[in-house]
Amino acid sequence: MDTRPWLKHYPAGVPANIDAEQYCSLIDFAEESMKKYADLIAFNCMDVEISYKQLNEYSRSFGAYLHSRGLKPGDKIALMMPNLLQYPIAIFGCLRAGLILVNTNPLYTPREMEYQFTDSGVKAVVIAENFAANLEKIIDKTKIEVVITTSIGEMLGTIKGSLVDFAVKYIKRIVPKYNIANTVKFMEAIRLGKKFTLLPFDRKRDDVIMLQYTGGTTGVSKGTMLTNANMCANLEQIKAMICYKLKEKVETTLSPLPMYHIFAFAVNALAMMSIGARTILIVNARDIKSVVNVFKKYPVSLMTGVNTLYNALLNYPGFSGLNFSSLKASVAGGMALQSSVATRWRAVTGTPLTEGYGLTETSPLVSINPLDDTGRMGSIGLPAPSTDVKLVDDFGNEVRQGEPGEILVKGPQVMKGYYNKPDETANSIKDGWFATGDVAVMDPDGFFKIVDRKKDMILVSGFNVYPNEIEDVLTSHPKVLEAGAVAMKDEKCGEVVKVFIVKKDSSLSESEILSYCKEKLTNYKVPRKVVFKESLPKTPIGKILRRELKDS
Repeated sequence: MDTRPWLKHYPAGVPANIDAEQYCSLIDFAEESMKKYADLIAFNCMDVEISYKQLNEYSRSFGAYLHSRGLKPGDKIALMMPNLLQYPIAIFGCLRAGLILVNTNPLYTPREMEYQFTDSGVKAVVIAENFAANLEKIIDKTKIEVVITTSIGEMLGTIKGSLVDFAVKYIKRIVPKYNIANTVKFMEAIRLGKKFTLLPFDRKRDDVIMLQYTGGTTGVSKGTMLTNANMCANLEQIKAMICYKLKEKVETTLSPLPMYHIFAFAVNALAMMSIGARTILIVNARDIKSVVNVFKKYPVSLMTGVNTLYNALLNYPGFSGLNFSSLKASVAGGMALQSSVATRWRAVTGTPLTEGYGLTETSPLVSINPLDDTGRMGSIGLPAPSTDVKLVDDFGNEVRQGEPGEILVKGPQVMKGYYNKPDETANSIKDGWFATGDVAVMDPDGFFKIVDRKKDMILVSGFNVYPNEIEDVLTSHPKVLEAGAVAMKDEKCGEVVKVFIVKKDSSLSESEILSYCKEKLTNYKVPRKVVFKESLPKTPIGKILRRELKDS
């Protein structure tokens, strides 16, 4: 008897379990898709497109070039650039060469780069020239032997590419001078690679193919070892939970989030290939105008993003007047989706904004709401096929239904472990169950609702206060644009709630906020201090950094 109560709420056609062994390796899947959809457009960036056939040819040549430079299967290579056409080519070229991907945030400081590159032991890097000056400062402290540089305009055509690169270098001045010996340009590497053949190697399901580093917002960043088996299984889980709503060969999907983030990597760089979709890449998701322009030019049917991005779009002048007739669904992940944002998105676009949940350590998908009207607002939805979830207390005992507990996950998408950190691996994975550090409750139907991160919990006179709840209330106020809630030390209560607010209406006052909160929250949850700010600190994908708010 299956004890997963959520199965009865799966949409028609979504299986209880996926075939986790359909592909031996991720590149087997990619090569199949690139050949099957050869004549279709695979990726679009700044209105320039490449087909699946070109993706196949370019990635093969790029992989062959990497072999010609002495890189061998199992070596690590860092990819450090924004969303460009070069990115998916590099992904599949590296995988075809048997290299282990180390997706790297291009906005990292030299210190952060040095840590990740030395911890992972990368031997090569593909880097946008905007960030090469930082690499120059630390490259001598790493094992990097091969440096491949690219520019934003390199694959945009001779005229357009030259104009873009001129503007980036000489008008915006965001390409600092650098001097790194023996670099090669990305397209030159592809040209040279045409002369070579890819060296054969065994593709094994248990091979680590990615070191995906955790964000490091709550501690030291760790390299998550993701295998072929992990990524292929999660690919099938995403297909089951999202692609049932889409059609083969006709969809246009929008990827504002960077592909170095596991959410966009798994959904937009991989799963959308399974149906031959065209994926539009946004170079800079903080450039809201560029996202809006895509909706104006293309029939977007699926979008992925984070709460802050959807909120920014809803507040962008003219966005609500666009034509959303082609939009089927939008998916939010990476941070909690606020109910006020989900409600407004539905009112403006006429389609649901569906919240999902996942972690780097789970490749990433754990659960998601159905992409239709059966989803439940404020919930992270139903666990994906072949996924077990349970909630436990601080002693590892399962909590009663309806009580909060830490989420434990078991499934084929759970990581192999943390790279070179056996103790931390053992502490986080026990008997196949991965401890997420997130607290949730489950309703009788198997829908889960995140309460909050255990580490972000505010303890007021012995009562647990969860920042997500406070932020959700604050952002429902018509004069509030964004909000963040953190703990503040207090002699009487131990901790009290402190909030940071970005105004939507300049007339908003502290007294107005406090009165509103007193109407919506129990007294111990009402903020004791209100700070107004012009903006809130965020990660590159838009997640509010509560740690930085605590330090401010």
